[in-house]
Amino acid sequence: MSQEIPFLKRPDQAVFRDHLETKVAHWIREWDGKEQLLAGIIGVPLSKPSISISSASTTPAAIRTAFKSFTTYSLEYDVDLQDMAVRDLGDIQMHVTDIAECHRRIEESMNAIYRAQPSIVPILLGGDHSTSCPSIKAFSRRYPGKKVGIIHFDAHHDVRNFEDGGVTNGTPFRGVLESGVVDGRNIVQIGIRGFMNAKPYHDYVKSHGVHVFSSRDVRRTGIDPVIDQALALVGDGTEAIYVSFDVDVIDQAYAPGCPAIGTGGLNPWDALDALYRLGALPQVKGIDFVCIDPAVDVRNVTSRLAVQFMLSFLAGMANRNG
Repeated sequence: MSQEIPFLKRPDQAVFRDHLETKVAHWIREWDGKEQLLAGIIGVPLSKPSISISSASTTPAAIRTAFKSFTTYSLEYDVDLQDMAVRDLGDIQMHVTDIAECHRRIEESMNAIYRAQPSIVPILLGGDHSTSCPSIKAFSRRYPGKKVGIIHFDAHHDVRNFEDGGVTNGTPFRGVLESGVVDGRNIVQIGIRGFMNAKPYHDYVKSHGVHVFSSRDVRRTGIDPVIDQALALVGDGTEAIYVSFDVDVIDQAYAPGCPAIGTGGLNPWDALDALYRLGALPQVKGIDFVCIDPAVDVRNVTSRLAVQFMLSFLAGMANRNG
C-alpha cells in the first residue's frame, strides 16, 4: 500500500477550494443533459479556416483552464452568479479536414440545442470567426418568420469575397449577408479600425445597410452612446439579438493573444461595460467569443480577459428585468 504524503493532492484535485468562495471552475459544471438552463457554454474548436496561422482551436480549453482564476462574485455589479443555471455542454466535434462539414456540424448542433433547450442563451467559445456564420444561421432559424439583429464587435468587417480565398475567418458576415438570414440594416459593427480593412469591403457593408462605428467613434463618443444607437438599430422590428465578439477588437496592449493584433483598439472597460449592458437585455439571446490564439498569448492573459467578458455578460443576465 502506498504511503500517504501530507498536503500532496491528486492532479485532478489540484484546484484550491475555500468554503467561503466559489470559483467559476466549480460553478460551471458539465451539463447532465436534463437540467433546464439559463445559459450554456459551447466550445467550437475550429481554426483551419483562419487566414493567418492560428491555434484558435485550442481556445475553448484555454478559457476553461482560466475558469479556476475567477470567483462568481462581482463587487462592481453586486451580483453572485453561483446560483444561475449555467452549465458546460462540451465541444462540437470538428471534422479533421473538411471545413464545410465543420460548419454544417456547428449549424446542426446549434439547431439541436435550441430544440432541446428552447430558452437557452448559448455562449459559444471559438474557434476562429468563421464559426459565427453557421451559428448565426441556426440562431435565425430559431425564430421562424421573424427578424433577428446582430451586434458585431471587431477590428475587421469580415466580408471578404469567396472567390479569392473561399470560406475563411474573414468571410462570416459576407456569408450572413449573402444568405439573407439577417438584413444588413439590423447589423451593427463596433470597433472597426482604420488601415485594417480595404475600401471595397467597407463599401460592401455600407451598400447592404450595415451600420459601422469605428474604434475612433467609440473613443470620441464613449461606449454608452454607441451602444444606445446600436440597440436602436438592431432592435428595430427584430425578435432577438445575437452578439458576435471578436477579441481583436481590443487593443493589442490588452489582448496580445489574437491572430490579428493591432493598436488603436477598444480598451477592456469599453467591452466590459458594453457586455454587461447587453447581458441585461432580455432581447439578447446568444453570444460568441472568437479569434484568440493561446499559442501566442502571454500568461494566458487574453483567454483570461475572455472569461471576464463572459462573466460581465452573465452578470448582466443575472440582473435582467424580463
